[in-house]
Amino acid sequence: MLYPLLFEANLHRIVWGGSRLRPMKGMEANDEPIGESWEVSAVESSSSIVANGPLAGRDLVGVVAEYGEALLGKAVANRYGGKFPLLVKFIDSNSDLSIQVHPNDELAKARHGKFGKTEMWYVIDAKPGSYLYAGFRQSITKEEYRQRVADGTICDVLARHEVQRGDVFYIPAGRVHAIGSGILLAEVQQSSDITYRIFDYNRPGLDGKPRELHTELAADAIDYSVKDDYLTHYRTSVNRPERIIDSPYFKVKMLQVDRKFHRKMFKYDTFLIYTCISGRCDIVPRNGGETVSVKAGYSCLIPASVADYDVVPVEESSQLLEIYIDNRRPTIKRLLFKSRMLRKVMRVIKR
Repeated sequence: MLYPLLFEANLHRIVWGGSRLRPMKGMEANDEPIGESWEVSAVESSSSIVANGPLAGRDLVGVVAEYGEALLGKAVANRYGGKFPLLVKFIDSNSDLSIQVHPNDELAKARHGKFGKTEMWYVIDAKPGSYLYAGFRQSITKEEYRQRVADGTICDVLARHEVQRGDVFYIPAGRVHAIGSGILLAEVQQSSDITYRIFDYNRPGLDGKPRELHTELAADAIDYSVKDDYLTHYRTSVNRPERIIDSPYFKVKMLQVDRKFHRKMFKYDTFLIYTCISGRCDIVPRNGGETVSVKAGYSCLIPASVADYDVVPVEESSQLLEIYIDNRRPTIKRLLFKSRMLRKVMRVIKR
């Protein structure tokens, strides 16, 4: 019987990393620059290792291969060829990350035989004045892009956003972006390790050598359009899941609970991931399977076959990102609902 899975710490040492992720994982702080904690990963080069129950010690790649549809959901297994399609991380930036972009599915498949990379960020903490880049603030051409990379002025045309806890940014493939220093965030992304590094402030990597740039690969991957607003706006409430991101690749909701909350998610035909932002809660399967406890700074993977459970706060209140893939087919009822919502939005805009 499958059950909610917890994972061992999977920390990544990176030149721009900070010092907050080791203590989050109950480990002693040191001077190592830890930039990322890969919470739920089936990337073969750094797969998550199960920490609880009968599957303890097994890597997620192997567990997915063995259990297939029971873990992924039938629709997910069919759509992604039996592969686990998401990667969830915590990121701690002690200094600025490189300016970068990710290719879409079509380009990534043609060039690398892999998924593209669309992602989202949820800011957990930010030092005063911290900022990130997402998108362009003015229109430029491909030729101007090349020139600005060459002369080090590419940041001048990027949209810069000062951030605070709770801010969300959706980063579709093709959008130029970078996380600035002083930010701790959760990232949900397609399971891909393809990054085109555009500009890295002329700094050396951990080996003392300049890190590789991918100026020309990025040129064809970039979406050069300009948006009016790059910040994702969403509602918050208690004991009611509130949608943050609804994309073709993943859906993310905020679940804040101060009492036992029942979730029955079989209709989505998908696994779910809970990443705890604050507090601590128990995940109690209604099939009698193993109860697991998830606290701030940790994540839990719920197999598709276990998608009927209670979320029970152990502390006064718990806040979690609920991450999954929505495989429901459009119904007349859902289409009518979306149509009514669109009309309401248009009426508000016209006022």
